[in-house]
Amino acid sequence: MLLGCIGDDFTGSSDIANTLAKGGMRVTQYSGVPKKSASVEVEAGVVSLKSRTAPIQEAVEDSLEAARWLLDQGCEQIFFKYCSTFDSTKEGNIGPVADALAEFLNEDQVLFCPAFPATGRSIYQGNLFVNDIPLHESGMKDHPLTPMTDSDLRRWLAYQTKTPVKHIPHSIVSKGAENIATAFDEAGPGYFIADAIDDDHLIQLGKAAKHKKLLTGGSGLALGLPENFRTSGKINHTDGSWQGISGAGVVLSGSCSQMTRKQVEMYRQEHPSQEVTAERILDDPTLVAELCDWALSQTTSPLIYSSADPTIVRAAQGEFGQEFIAGKIEGFFGMMATRLVELGVKKLVSAGGETSGAIVSALKIDAMEIGPEIAPGVPALKDNERNIALALKSGNFGDEEFFEKAIRALGK
Repeated sequence: MLLGCIGDDFTGSSDIANTLAKGGMRVTQYSGVPKKSASVEVEAGVVSLKSRTAPIQEAVEDSLEAARWLLDQGCEQIFFKYCSTFDSTKEGNIGPVADALAEFLNEDQVLFCPAFPATGRSIYQGNLFVNDIPLHESGMKDHPLTPMTDSDLRRWLAYQTKTPVKHIPHSIVSKGAENIATAFDEAGPGYFIADAIDDDHLIQLGKAAKHKKLLTGGSGLALGLPENFRTSGKINHTDGSWQGISGAGVVLSGSCSQMTRKQVEMYRQEHPSQEVTAERILDDPTLVAELCDWALSQTTSPLIYSSADPTIVRAAQGEFGQEFIAGKIEGFFGMMATRLVELGVKKLVSAGGETSGAIVSALKIDAMEIGPEIAPGVPALKDNERNIALALKSGNFGDEEFFEKAIRALGK
């Protein structure tokens, strides 16, 4: 294994696995830190954690455990993958996890770049934009767990670390890898927020940091990494033999992001659907069984969703508590997925990072084969042990027809 990635949620891990696979690397995505060694054919390993909203110490410990395993597999570089909207709070986990990994790897210069132009995320003058809207004015301001209230990543990261936070501006990034590398040499130790507004900027950043033991960012920063290994003669090519799975499919959506709510509304127009509220999940012990029976009685792939308007989510959080509600909803979708697979469902589409993490954990999936891209940042996945196919989507990824496309992509 050459490159080791640590993802702070399952959908983000699928995102970077997809990017690396498209770049020609043999990629396997693992659910948590594996208990055994990786196959010798794996060139990039992606360890999927559920650490984005975990307590800080737990997130740090899990990330270090993943780093140790990846280094034991021979990895030359570690990539800490977080969301392209830098999901965290002022007390969030990105800074502390980066601190721990940097110390563990003895790296005193760390690049931070969550930009992903293909999905509308860009960084300019240190500020993160979502489709040309400053992050703090986008739908992320209403995120139920990690509301983003400041677009300046330099300020946001500085809340989370004592390491000096510096900036590599567009004026340097646009001049290419050599100029970026020179900027590193002249700047001294620190964390570096890098501007990036197109894919070439990300590729140049990756080239400039090819000898860094630690990189952090969104999956876009991984665009140029396969070429770094290719030019050194270290990677082989995948054979492109991924095949989907036939059988019944179900869409499970626990995200309340703006795009997911649009996707839910689009899919509901022509497919059977059932909405579940927090109150219903809390009050009805037979809900999982009833919904599974209903789903299996449908002739087309049904949708089960709790993708409520953020105001409704906040009201439920106010009544029952944020962590309690989040845990109950995640547990519900985990039980749904487990029961559906037991009953013969072969294809699952999941919307929302926390929802997807809960589903993969409940199914006890150890490793997933990376298939073709469904949408930017979202590949088809397959658990060969259980013979099921999955699509794990971050809340705002995909277009309005994503659910329909995902079901088709996973197999007939």
